[in-house]
Amino acid sequence: MSDDIKIEEGSGNVFADLGFPDAEERLAKADLVTRITEGIRERRLTQAKAAALFGIDQPKVSRLLRGQLSGFSTDKLIHFLTLLGQDVVIVVKPAAPRSRGPGHVTVIAEV
Repeated sequence: MSDDIKIEEGSGNVFADLGFPDAEERLAKADLVTRITEGIRERRLTQAKAAALFGIDQPKVSRLLRGQLSGFSTDKLIHFLTLLGQDVVIVVKPAAPRSRGPGHVTVIAEV
C-alpha cells in the first residue's frame, strides 16, 4: 500500500469536475442560493416567513436551502433576491479572445 496521495486541481466548477450536464448553470444557481441563504439569515427570517415573502410554501424553501434546485429557475432565484432587498445586476461582455467555446456565467457578490 502506498502513502502517496494524488491531488488533482479542480476547474473551479465542482459540477463540471463531476461531469454534470449544464455545469455552468448549476454553479450559477448554487451561487444565487448562497446569496438567498445569506439574505434570509441577515433578515432573521424563518423558513415560513421566507416562504410567505417568496410566495411559495415552506417545504420548497427547505428544499431550496438544502440545495435541491430542480424546479427553481435562475429567473425565480433572482426574483427571490430582489424580494430580499438585493439589487441584481446582469453584465454581458465578450468572452476572452482565447475562448472559442461558449461563454461563462458567474455570480459575484458585492460587499
